[in-house]
Amino acid sequence: MSGASGRPEFEFWSSPVLVIDTHVLVWMMFGDPKLGAHAGDEIRQACSEDRAVVSAITPWEIALLVSKKRIELYRDIHEWMKTALSLPGLRLWPLTPEIAVESTRLPWEMHSDPADRILVATARKLGATLGTADQTLLAMGGSGKFRVMDASV
Repeated sequence: MSGASGRPEFEFWSSPVLVIDTHVLVWMMFGDPKLGAHAGDEIRQACSEDRAVVSAITPWEIALLVSKKRIELYRDIHEWMKTALSLPGLRLWPLTPEIAVESTRLPWEMHSDPADRILVATARKLGATLGTADQTLLAMGGSGKFRVMDASV
């Protein structure tokens, strides 16, 4: 998503965009205490500034988890996602061709999970922070490959 100058359209934000990992969105929706107090505050702040995004891969990943019975939403996935994506200040970020290609060309070794690769590529493309509690992603981000926020604290 670029403006006429070719620069990202979101550059006017004073703080980085916050990409919310799939499990973090689930925790938010369930009011799960696994979502840390600091992370919750950061997410609420990002939402209030209209700089919180969910990757387009997230609905796919949640539907996959439901189909494998790894999570139970207690209602239809379409309704659940509609409710989640209607949270004030939260936007669904598209899976652009650039993000899709970048996810296959990350400049370091990374596991093959397509959702994680797309989340990382999205965060890198947006110059964003990835809010996650995934220890592997936190370690990668902690080594300077991309910005991360530990969603469990």
